[in-house]
Amino acid sequence: MSLNTASDRALVRNVVIVGGGTSGWMCAAAIARMAPPGLTVTLVESEEIGTIGVGEATIPTLIEFNRFLGLNENDVLRYCGGTFKLGIEFVDWLGAGERYFHPFGLFGRDTPEFAFHQLWLRLKAMSENGAAPADTAGRIHDYNLCSVAAARGRFSPPSMESDTILSTMRHAYHFDANLYGQLLRGYAEQKNVRRVEGKVVDVARDPELGLIRSVSLSDGRAIAGDLFIDCSGFRSLLIGDALGSDFIDWSHYLPCDRALAFPTARIGSAVPFTRATADRAGWRWQIPLQQRSGNGYVYASDFIDEQEALRQLLDSAEGTPLADPRPLRFRTGHRRVFWEKNCIAIGLAGGFIEPLESTSIHLAQVGIQRLINLWPGRGVNAAEVAHYNRAMRMDYERIRDFIVLHYHAAQRSDSEFWRYVGNMEIPDTLASRLDMFRANGRIIPDPEDLFTEHSWLAVMLGQGIKPRNYDALVSRIPERALIYNMRQLKDAVEKTAMSLPTHQDYIDRHCAVRV
Repeated sequence: MSLNTASDRALVRNVVIVGGGTSGWMCAAAIARMAPPGLTVTLVESEEIGTIGVGEATIPTLIEFNRFLGLNENDVLRYCGGTFKLGIEFVDWLGAGERYFHPFGLFGRDTPEFAFHQLWLRLKAMSENGAAPADTAGRIHDYNLCSVAAARGRFSPPSMESDTILSTMRHAYHFDANLYGQLLRGYAEQKNVRRVEGKVVDVARDPELGLIRSVSLSDGRAIAGDLFIDCSGFRSLLIGDALGSDFIDWSHYLPCDRALAFPTARIGSAVPFTRATADRAGWRWQIPLQQRSGNGYVYASDFIDEQEALRQLLDSAEGTPLADPRPLRFRTGHRRVFWEKNCIAIGLAGGFIEPLESTSIHLAQVGIQRLINLWPGRGVNAAEVAHYNRAMRMDYERIRDFIVLHYHAAQRSDSEFWRYVGNMEIPDTLASRLDMFRANGRIIPDPEDLFTEHSWLAVMLGQGIKPRNYDALVSRIPERALIYNMRQLKDAVEKTAMSLPTHQDYIDRHCAVRV
């Protein structure tokens, strides 16, 4: 069945975006960038309501979005007070003093026959059984340029020459999300996106087809449109309230439902990574920007009250506080459908997965990209809507599994929270991945996965999950050749990392905020 009609009203000539913030202005900028002739875009937002706006960390996919818009990387970071991010350092997830790194870049070099980590697993086994010196294998992170560079506070963009170690580098950003939204607002308005200040109080629907026809503002104005995009955040005014898409709650898998966030004066040079430190009922973040640091505590309210969480956050934060801590509430999960009738939910209006791996902006981005790829210029088609909803649901589920992995595999039992997540039932899709890795170290990539096999490898090994064996076919590689080549690769990674400028020097030279 198609929702198309033969009448002109099925055509999309007027797009209305409800809600601003990062998601709203990303959406406005992207649509303005590809808008066909005659398309008008209106964004309605209310300064009275404001935005969530605490997001400060991203993942590498945002680079593609900025390139799509034609934005220069250094200009974006200069405007948003940003720094570079090579990955996330996880502290105390396996116990006090334990730490590991989830890098964005690649581990070693895969061969046509084997994933690199299978070579490392064999070398590690050789070291353990005496077939190679005890320190030969080293840590898996010794073969990852992002990990080594981050540990030494160094940074440079990846090389475009595919045969170099520097080509294995991947990076993202830390920045002020509110400033990024303002940057995109300027971009969108230059391309004739119209901003309307106002609070949406009602939604009018077509009595025949059920499509949204207009939104009414508190001052009595009505904004009509053919396609409506819900960027209203957790309120979900259109897809949830007006169209009734219910919420699929994942709090049984991811019980954290609160956060406290506040900025502090930065101490010392900015490091090129986010730090996530496990705490009694969740985890604390530390994110370096050029002129301040972002701090926060994501926690489960069933296991700790707000006052105690606040005390733990304030006791652990470094630097002078620049504002009072801001409390946030959320639920992890998503709307049953992201696209209903002529309305698409983007960002928090469609769903939320807690910020442990900085995926919120990405989920808005991928929703926008899919909408553009399926642009309903001639009307809404039911088959395309079904495809969009199926693809978005799978995106959320794959990311959910990756986040659940961090909690479930953490070898902590020092609080009720960690005992719960360590013993809870996990999704079958995650259980299958873990069983396969534990057996022979296999990670079967899904081409639609956001997180590659390199990310899964970093977190599974980092969380203490050890394969019992390695791929048996790797045994045909001569031991001497394996030892020699792995040593050469490890040395090359170290030398490349040390040849890079420091992260602070690179920022000062290329993208420092102009005072």
